[in-house]
Amino acid sequence: MKKTLVSALTTALVVGAASTTFAAANPFSDVPADHWAYDAVSQLAADGVIEGYGDTTFRGNQNITRYEMAQMIAKAMAKSDVSAADKALIDKLAAEFSDELNNLGVRVSNLERNADMVKWNGKAEYTYYSHRDKDANKKTNDDQLLFRLEPSAEVNSHWHVNARLDASTDLAKDNKDDNADASLRHGSDSIQDTDVTLKRVWAQGNYGNFQVKLGKFAQIDNDSIFDTSFSGAEVQFGNKVTFTAGAGRQNMDADSDFTQKFGHNEDTANYQYAGLGYADGKFVGGVDYHHLNADSFQYAKEDGTKQANEDNANIWLAKAAYRFDKTNALNGFYANNTSADELDKAWSAQYSYKGAEAQNKGTWGAWAAYRYLGDNTDLFSTFDAILAGQKGWEVGTNYAPFKNVVATLRYGHGKNIATDHDIENLFGRVEMFF
Repeated sequence: MKKTLVSALTTALVVGAASTTFAAANPFSDVPADHWAYDAVSQLAADGVIEGYGDTTFRGNQNITRYEMAQMIAKAMAKSDVSAADKALIDKLAAEFSDELNNLGVRVSNLERNADMVKWNGKAEYTYYSHRDKDANKKTNDDQLLFRLEPSAEVNSHWHVNARLDASTDLAKDNKDDNADASLRHGSDSIQDTDVTLKRVWAQGNYGNFQVKLGKFAQIDNDSIFDTSFSGAEVQFGNKVTFTAGAGRQNMDADSDFTQKFGHNEDTANYQYAGLGYADGKFVGGVDYHHLNADSFQYAKEDGTKQANEDNANIWLAKAAYRFDKTNALNGFYANNTSADELDKAWSAQYSYKGAEAQNKGTWGAWAAYRYLGDNTDLFSTFDAILAGQKGWEVGTNYAPFKNVVATLRYGHGKNIATDHDIENLFGRVEMFF
């Protein structure tokens, strides 16, 4: 009997039967007492190798009895820590009920595979933020709840289908937040929708050192200036050194993750990117290029008096991260939009100490960073305490008070790059993973 079959049969037993201790006198009351398997199974039960059903009997006609007997034997076969004597009994029983085991294996194996084909992960999170322009005496506070599901389905040994579904609500309004004023938004998914939104869905094929993605998914540099998703295709080659290229269409509508605070005349941009990455031990790095073409980006100017029209964004980015040991790490990036005249640079440098691990209660981390996020380059910012169009210091900490629960606090202090106003931002989040 193959190992996978044994595993499948064991799963069926766990789902279909209660693990109840046998009645001492006659644990298999429906098994004919004159059948030799009776003594063999009774001995295995006495040795603690197998257990019986909730009512301690086999039910139905003779065929069902043999079928249920095969289930018991399959459970015994899954045991690895059995004595030589018990092993001999199990082998003898398996030979006697081989037909039933084979039939059971085909049926249960298929059921098990179907159950494993779709997996669900997700989280529920509460977020609070406060953005303050101290010179303009302007402050915005808000909080929201988000519920996220991330299913993954196996198509075959090479292909999977993945998705992300989000639903959020504004707690202050107990409703969706459809505020169109970009200056009041707070990062990605800031326009909160009480409906379930399909944020991502893509098919992914893995063939050794080659990977392909098709659909709507996150592109490279989603940890810095492209914290969003786009619709298209991506291919990746390599192992330690990787080459990644993608092309498609990027949503830049008012209800997207687009972070610029000025108008634009096209909702969607043609989009291509390519990058080289390297990962080996403690060091990870990469150099990437992004090109977007739209009717007009209407690039923002530092003096605020006019906007420069340009159909293209050409962004180069270099990034690196180095982990010294289990507790200390540095990471950073530098990006430049060569099509913009001003506010054309974005960069960040961060030192991290430890870090909360969702599965390990009591773990925690802290970090300090300086960020400069010109909003003609930081088009889809991932940061929560220093926002697009701002520069300044960020400090933060996270902590796992319980298993699969992480609390995060961030504080940012700096300047609005265009207006030179003092800014101060607070951000808090509690995430519950499942």
